[in-house]
Order: sequence, then C-alpha cells, then structure tokens
Amino acid sequence: MRATNSGVGTPMGGEHVDIYVNGKLQRAHSAARIPVINPADEREFATIPDSDKEDVCAAVDAARAAFRSSGWPQLPPSERAKYLRRLARAIDKRAEQFGAVVTAQIGMPLASSVQSSGSGTTKLYDYYAELADELKVEYERIGHGLRTVMRCEPVGVAALIVPWNGPQGAIAWKLAPALAAGCTTVIKPPPEASLDSYLLAEALDEAEIPPGVVNIVFGGRETGALLASHPGVDKVSFTGSTQAGRHVALACAERFARVTLELGGKSGAILLDDADLDTFLPLVAPACIPFSGQICHALTRVLAPRSRYDEVVDGVASKMAALVVGDPLDPATQVGPLVAKRQLNRVEEYIASGRAQGAKIVTGGGRPPGLDVGYYVQPTVFRDVDSTMRIAQEEIFGPVVSVIPYDTEDEAVAICNGTAYGLGGAVFTTNHERGMAVARRIEAGVVGINRYTLHIDAPFGGIKGSGLGRELGPEGLAAFLESKSIFPPQH
Repeated sequence: MRATNSGVGTPMGGEHVDIYVNGKLQRAHSAARIPVINPADEREFATIPDSDKEDVCAAVDAARAAFRSSGWPQLPPSERAKYLRRLARAIDKRAEQFGAVVTAQIGMPLASSVQSSGSGTTKLYDYYAELADELKVEYERIGHGLRTVMRCEPVGVAALIVPWNGPQGAIAWKLAPALAAGCTTVIKPPPEASLDSYLLAEALDEAEIPPGVVNIVFGGRETGALLASHPGVDKVSFTGSTQAGRHVALACAERFARVTLELGGKSGAILLDDADLDTFLPLVAPACIPFSGQICHALTRVLAPRSRYDEVVDGVASKMAALVVGDPLDPATQVGPLVAKRQLNRVEEYIASGRAQGAKIVTGGGRPPGLDVGYYVQPTVFRDVDSTMRIAQEEIFGPVVSVIPYDTEDEAVAICNGTAYGLGGAVFTTNHERGMAVARRIEAGVVGINRYTLHIDAPFGGIKGSGLGRELGPEGLAAFLESKSIFPPQH
C-alpha cells in the first residue's frame, strides 16, 4: 500500500462560475456552488456552478436555435465528419491535461485517466466521423409496387447526462454520434467530475463547432432533472444508476421524448468445469474490478463449479491481494480511492452486510494499512456466498468480488440471470461450442467467451434494470436519428 500526496499541484483549482452556452463561457445565473473534492486526500480544491432553471433553459434555447437556424442538421454528414475529426485532434492535444484533471476529481490512476481521456476518447470521434462519411441521408426503397423515399433525420435537441466514472469517454459515447447525426446538444457532466468539461469547451472552440451546437451546464441531480424534463429536449441519453434512470424515463414518457438509458449491472462470470484458470485469473483486475469496481459492467460475481470452488477462490483472492492500492499519481498504483465519502460508506456497508449474512472474507474487507486519509478500501473477496445475499444481488460499485458455488450448468445460468440486471456476462471454458451455447442463454446485452471487452463497433447496453437502447457501433448513431417515409408521385 502506498501513501498519497495527490493534493500537491491539483489542477484547475478555485471557484468556477461559468457555463458554456452558444459557443462561449458565460457566468451562470445560479449563485449556488458545488464543491469538488480530491478523493485521494479528501480536500476541497474547486467549486463548480450548480445550474438552475434559467441556466438550463438558456442552454436548451441555444441548442434549439442552433438546430433551427445554424444549418448544422442540414450539413452533409461528410461535412460534419470534418468537425468531428478536428474535435478529436483538439482533445488529443490536451490528453495530459484531461488526465490530470480527471485523476484529481475521481481518483482514477493517472495513466488510465490520460488514456481514457486522450486516445480512448479520440477514437470515438474518429469512428463516428467514419460512420458519418457513410451515412445516407436519403435513399429510395422500392417494393410491392411502391416507391418510397427514405430519409434519416436528426432527432433534434439531445440532452447528454453522463456519470463520473470516466467522464470524457462517457461524453464521447453520446456526443460523437449525436454530432454525426446532426443533433444539437446540451451536456450535463457529473458534479464529481465537471472540471474536465471546461477543457472540452476549449477543444470545441478550437474545432470551430458552430455556436449552440454543443452547450454545457454544470450541477447536481436537480440540474439533471430540469434538463431531462425540459420540453425543448427531444432526446435524452442518460448513463447512471437504475434508480435515477427510472426518473429520467418517466420524465421523457410525459412528452414522448426519445430516451436511451445505460444503467447499473451485476454481471457474472461463469467458470465452467473445464475452464482454464490461466485464462481467467489475469482478467480479475481489469474485468472484475476495473477502476476500483466503479464500472457498471464489472464482473463482480464469479460463479465457480463446486468441484473446483476452493481452487477458484484461492486464485481470485491471490490476484486481488496482490493489487497495489494507493496514490493515483503513483505509476505503480493499480487501485486508487473510491470517488467520494458516500461511496466509501456504501462499500463498507455492503461488506458488513456480507459478513452479517454469512459470507466469509478471504482477502481485504477494510481500509488499506497506512492509508487513513482518502476514500480507500482494500480489494475484497467473499466466499461461501449464496446467490440470494445482498452482495450477490445489488450493485456495490466498489472493489468487491463474490465467488458463488454451483453444481450444474443449468444452475450456473439461473444464478447468472437471477438478478434485476442484465448488462454483461462472461463464460470461461475450453470448449468453444459449449461456451457459445451458454452465452446464448445469458440474459445480458454483452457477453464474452474467455475474454471480456467492449468494442467500438459493437453495441453496448443492457436489458431489465440495466436500461434501454444501445450505445457504440452503428446502433449508437441510429439512436440519434429518426426515419421519415416520403411517398413521391408515381411515375
């Protein structure tokens, strides 16, 4: 475990009073402020505006005016692609700055922050520029004796509400396809990680994105609720908790606004009886507790055959115990702090719940030695976990893995599917046909076999309590488009 000195030289400190509307920074109407706290040292180092109704209305009005009169929706998609590529280059130039600011806000290890905010983000803008180049706005469909002109039109003003666990990547998942489609937008970053969006505003200016096409308001839950329910918003793309997603869905249902919801998860990794542990165990850190387990699709449940249960538990515990926890600015750190005090309290409460319900801690379970300051918790592995326990049913959002025994393949599938969520899953086996057969039975939007990954060209999203719709891939672009059928005069 390593001590922390993250408070030294914290970037972008101080009071921030502006929102980004109609192509420029302007002072927020709201005088309320939200503190920004470095989770590695628990110090407040900045404040952001807590935008009110006037701020939200100004941003939506600017986006609506741009949609109607800027010409952005009418540009050929290949022209919008040029803007996307310029934005990618402007972001890439600022990758180090983005990374430093993101680390200071959410405690993500610096190397990961730089990568996710730099090359990991620019790839998304470049990818949707490619799709924009290929997008046919209008084409003919002839069938059953009828000629139809089909049009793909932007849905309108899109509200993009993003989470704190990788803010620029989350913005790019939404903003890149929205811009490619011809939408105008209002972004609401998370209060824990808003400072990096001031750098995004700089990049937008450098890319010469027309005024009003992208607007940014800052604030907490109330700001997000005002934006999601605004009658001038045609589409909401939201990533966050399942509970918050329900409120967003209800707000959109009131006016039939389009909505995409990427929500929580409780994904399971099924290790079949022939699984190769040398394939699975290297994935424990990146797949089971990525970013300290604060990722919705993390494989936080490991389902192991009872005949190999002790072997699997020992292997997972060994990998988790070896992880370096500490200062996110230290290149050796693999696990940084949790994002906030409330998150630390939440994870500690779940750990206590697991103990109380009879599960046994194999490794971790408390604060790392020598790290009394900062929102740190040890990577934790539970064994003897029943699938009905809270730690096996509810999203913890921390570095906690439950290893659950099963007797038959059917039981493993039933356990994997037996939660309120349906985001991700994985199967590990040396028999690829068997792996495919089990993967087809998993109720989730993304399933890996002997690996677990996301791919820019593959749609991502879930079912049940994990949300509605898909992001990434061509499906991510389609989510910002409407189809129009025109029946021209018959020749």
